[in-house]
Amino acid sequence: MKKKKMMMMMMMMMMMMMIIIIIIIIIIIIPKSVETGQGGNVTILWNQQVQTDRTISNNKPDIIVRDNEKRTCMLIDVAISGDRNVVKKEAEKILKYKDLYS
Repeated sequence: MKKKKMMMMMMMMMMMMMIIIIIIIIIIIIPKSVETGQGGNVTILWNQQVQTDRTISNNKPDIIVRDNEKRTCMLIDVAISGDRNVVKKEAEKILKYKDLYS
């Protein structure tokens, strides 16, 4: 039973890694920014620095989803970690970009 559960978890991890690799490949092939939604309400950017009024060392998240109507942004930073490191990685990412969302 433990072997079956372990195999299922390994398969799920491999599938997640494949999906992330596919997303990264798509990001490399598609141009720098893509506008979607009706009338360009949402802009998706990657490999872009966030413009700020002060110098911030970590100002380049993996993906930025900008809502042009609400004038808000969602910062997405991708990490591949084991089950045991998820909380640790999340805390690292929050700390890394705290200056951008504060």
